[in-house]
Amino acid sequence: MNRWIKTPKGYVIISMVAFLFIAAIWSQDIKGIVNGLIAVGVCSAIDILCSRIAKKKRALPDGAVITGLIIALILSTAASWYIVAATSLMAILSKYLLVQNKKPIFNPAAFGLLLSILFFRTGQSWWGAFGDLPAWSVVFLLIGGYMVTNRVNKFPQVFSFLGTYFILLFVMGILNIGDAADALRPPFINASLFFALFMLTDPPTSPAKDKDQVIFGILSAVVGAVVYGCFGGLMYLFIGLLVGNLYQFLKPRSDKQQKR
Repeated sequence: MNRWIKTPKGYVIISMVAFLFIAAIWSQDIKGIVNGLIAVGVCSAIDILCSRIAKKKRALPDGAVITGLIIALILSTAASWYIVAATSLMAILSKYLLVQNKKPIFNPAAFGLLLSILFFRTGQSWWGAFGDLPAWSVVFLLIGGYMVTNRVNKFPQVFSFLGTYFILLFVMGILNIGDAADALRPPFINASLFFALFMLTDPPTSPAKDKDQVIFGILSAVVGAVVYGCFGGLMYLFIGLLVGNLYQFLKPRSDKQQKR
C-alpha cells in the first residue's frame, strides 16, 4: 500500500479525491460525490471487462479510477447520472479501441468529455478546480499539481503549455479577439491549471523527453487558445490536448521516414 501511494497514479488519485470532498463540502452539494462514484464505478467496470476481453494481466484499474475522477470533477454536478455513465463509457472504450503499441493514443478523459459535449451538450463547470470557491483555494490545486507533475517529470510540458497559453490569450485579449480576456479570469483560469497539471501530464499519452514535452505543450496551448478565440465554448482545452496526442501518435512514423 505504501508503495502504491508513492506512485504517480497514487498521487493523482489522492489529490483528486481530496479535491472532490473539498469542493463538495464547501459548495454543500453532495451531487458531485454521487457523480464521482458513478464515474469511477463505470470506468472501473468497463476497464476490467475490456481488460479481460483483451486477455491482459490482472491489475488494479487505477488508471480508470483517475479517468472517472477527472470526469466527475469537470462535468457539472447537475449532469444526469446516465450522462456521467455514458461519458465514462466513451472515455474507457477509447483507451482500448484507439491504441498504439498497446497504449491509448488519446487522453481517455479528454476524449470522453469532448464527445459528451458533441453528443449530449453537457454542462462542464470544472467545479473540482475550485472555480466557485474563494481565490485562495487555488493553493490546494497547485500543491496537488506540483506533487503530481514532479513525480511524473513533466515540468517542461506544463510550463511550456501555461506560458504559451496565457501569453496568447493576453495578446488576443488586447486585440479584442473573441472572449479571450474572459479565459484569464476564474473559473477559466482554474480550469486551465487543473487541465495542465492533471490531464496534460498523463504519462501514457504524452512524451517523456524534455524537447518533445515542450513541443507538445506549445502545440496544445496554441490549438486550445486559437479554438477558444475563434469559437469560445468549452471544448478548446480538450481539442488542444487531443491534437497534441495526435501529434505524438504521428511523430514516431515521421521520425522513421526521416531516418530512411
